[in-house]
Amino acid sequence: MTAHPAWQKSSYCGEGDACVYVSAAPGHLVRVADRADPAHLVLATTQAAWADFLDAVKAQSHG
Repeated sequence: MTAHPAWQKSSYCGEGDACVYVSAAPGHLVRVADRADPAHLVLATTQAAWADFLDAVKAQSHG
């Protein structure tokens, strides 16, 4: 039996379903989806690349 991913909702959400969800995945990966449903997966990336992306977004919002 495969465990279902534990999706975490972004703290920066718009109205309604305008949110991004992330979940840890095997092999040091991060899943990114437009809703808390793995069928709507839009991206899988490494944890390092995800951290770099978040750092860039934070830097942009403070600049």
